[in-house]
Amino acid sequence: MDGSEPPEAGVFGLGDTVAEARVVIVPVPWEATATGGQGTAAGPAAIAAASTQVDLFDVELGEPWRAGIAQAPVLAQLEQRARQARDHGQRVVAAFDEGRSTAEVAADVACTNELTQWLAEQIESETDRWLEAGKLVALVGGDHSVAFGSLGAHAARHPGMGVLQFDAHADLRVAYQGLIGSHASVMHRVMDELPQVSRLVSVGVRDLCLQEHRGIVDSGGRIVAFFDADIAAQVLKGESFRGIAEQIADELPEQVYVTFDIDALEPSLCPHTGTPVPGGLSFHQALAILDALCRSGRRIVGFDLCEVAPGSGGGGWDASVGARLLYKLIGYALRSRRV
Repeated sequence: MDGSEPPEAGVFGLGDTVAEARVVIVPVPWEATATGGQGTAAGPAAIAAASTQVDLFDVELGEPWRAGIAQAPVLAQLEQRARQARDHGQRVVAAFDEGRSTAEVAADVACTNELTQWLAEQIESETDRWLEAGKLVALVGGDHSVAFGSLGAHAARHPGMGVLQFDAHADLRVAYQGLIGSHASVMHRVMDELPQVSRLVSVGVRDLCLQEHRGIVDSGGRIVAFFDADIAAQVLKGESFRGIAEQIADELPEQVYVTFDIDALEPSLCPHTGTPVPGGLSFHQALAILDALCRSGRRIVGFDLCEVAPGSGGGGWDASVGARLLYKLIGYALRSRRV
């Protein structure tokens, strides 16, 4: 944003078309399985609106915008099906919250699972279309379940790739409330259904169940977790965060997909996200990890940013943080590709 944007300016105040742009943002306004606060479906639009207030010169990354950044249209039928999935999904969530029998909502569970599978297939196809065109794809959710389709498309093109997950939660439940496509199960699906993913490295996790912890321990090293408590303990002992960031990067293979749930950050940076947890990374700590990834010579093949919820005001702080983080993710991904 430099104050001279034309009226038709798009994301980040730019006028690039998806045909011209090196970076294509795929918006996915979906939150069928939200179990905490609502609002992540409004994340993509709120981030796009807030992005026009981001100054595009970056002291660390230069001018990523010069590669061209454009946002694709929302997928056909997505908004209609998102409403259907949310209606079914929230009936399931309500039943569990109220302690009612799962049999009462069996049909809703089945419909929600069917719709989340439809979404995964649509996103995988859309992502692959842009990858085939040579684009860097940035998926913006939506709840974290939307990442699965993008991960599938990238894994098919980059067998052996690793996944760097920024998250307050492990997301390794086999299913949550009967929903196999839940945001709480997305990383389990990745590790179970995408054998091309050689390693998952999770950073900032501070809220998980025993089953998830056992899954990490029993993974034979395929899943590595840098728990928030362990990171905090290292910092309190006087270890430099740069060194910690380098440890994280060293656990990953050459090709890396970054999946970023905004709740990995301190709750002060994402107060309206669905399931905030005390603790978390600072904005600059998250960037230090991305910087270490680039300095190590690893390549970011794609990424997503999920769980940004603008709050009842429809914009504000959460969207501003999300837009700035999105621009940083784009910049680091381009840097890792030597663009």
